[in-house]
Amino acid sequence: MNIAKTEPTVVKAEDIAPGFNWDRAIPAPGHTAVDFEERVNFRRLHDYRLARAKQALAESELGAIMCLDANNIRYISGTVIGEWSRDKMSRYALLTGTGDPHIWDFGSAATHHRIHMPWLSPGCCHAGMLGLRGAVPPDAGLMKKAAVEIKAIMTEHGVADMPLGVDIIEPPLFYELQDLGLEVRDAQQTMLNAREIKNIDEIVLLNQAAAMVDGVYHQIFEELKPGVRECDIVASATKRLYEMGSDQVEAINAVSGERCNPHPHNFTDRLFRPGDQAFFDVIQSYMGYRTCYYRTINVGRATDSQRDAYKQAREWINASIATIRPGVGTDQVAACWPTAEQLGFANEMECFGLQFGHGLGLFLHERPIISRLMSMDAPMEIKEGMVFALETYCPASDGFSGARIEEEVVVINDGCRIITLFPSEELPVANAY
Repeated sequence: MNIAKTEPTVVKAEDIAPGFNWDRAIPAPGHTAVDFEERVNFRRLHDYRLARAKQALAESELGAIMCLDANNIRYISGTVIGEWSRDKMSRYALLTGTGDPHIWDFGSAATHHRIHMPWLSPGCCHAGMLGLRGAVPPDAGLMKKAAVEIKAIMTEHGVADMPLGVDIIEPPLFYELQDLGLEVRDAQQTMLNAREIKNIDEIVLLNQAAAMVDGVYHQIFEELKPGVRECDIVASATKRLYEMGSDQVEAINAVSGERCNPHPHNFTDRLFRPGDQAFFDVIQSYMGYRTCYYRTINVGRATDSQRDAYKQAREWINASIATIRPGVGTDQVAACWPTAEQLGFANEMECFGLQFGHGLGLFLHERPIISRLMSMDAPMEIKEGMVFALETYCPASDGFSGARIEEEVVVINDGCRIITLFPSEELPVANAY
């Protein structure tokens, strides 16, 4: 299908430049603003993300992108009104590529944006509400009103005859857009195209977020002892993360003892016991940028079986880290990990997520995903500026213990750098007897 495009807004070279300098260590500065050194340049960050989104839009067949995914809204507009709004599907944004992004926000948030967010055009900040996941029925007309406004802006920008891309959407809004004659297509892939290469400010924020979890793991190491519960560790770790400036503690997985093999992804009130193998995954964000960071720590002592499982998990993750560099395919990384059958599973779907890699940014799972489930048949190219979380798992021969290790890595010009720094070369034993 040949679609005539309108002239897009020119993306300036300085806005799209990621600003890498691999000759120096990736910074992990303090969280406050100072006048004596450059830290995160948020205006540069806004310009880069918007330029990436406009570039991805220009390379697609879409005339505009409507975002309801909170991560995409933040990416193109630099707005957030609290994590409570993440799953409400009430906020939305529109990017045409021929003008500034429009944002429809909850009640008085629109006024706040006009006052406090100078990178947004005041005329593009609107109050809007779609229905709070159906709590306001569609026949109230809110979705119809939104669809009319979206088409009017697309018409004004000369792209109403081109497809409208949408990342996530409720069916009633989809139907309203269709009823106005708009061709609605998937835009999630377009936005993931934009988001896959991080600039230096995004990488610094991811590094800062990882540094926070470094500290939390040291605290966990000190607190991990018999008589303490999984939920106690989760509570104290959550408190510490918020004290350090986290804007969302999405989840802390805490799994121990007989729950390690096979294992769930939640914590309980189970008491840690001497000799338990325990692993944790800290998923939180700083300025929107996530962590996904597993560590395994034994309680008091460790058996040969547990140490062997840990050593094997470490060997698998080391092999995948050594493979990552620009130009490598995700299939080459996945090949470093064992097959489902080698782990005792019937197929790759049943063990998905145990030997696993995923892009990391404003969202927990970004492009590309690395797994034997899909990477061997549909590999993707690894590029400089991508950030990954790589995780491996090995069950222990005792039949119930198991080890999980996860490292976050930044892809540089000739390899990658690890930004998750709590020691994991050998199995840590907390409060050893």
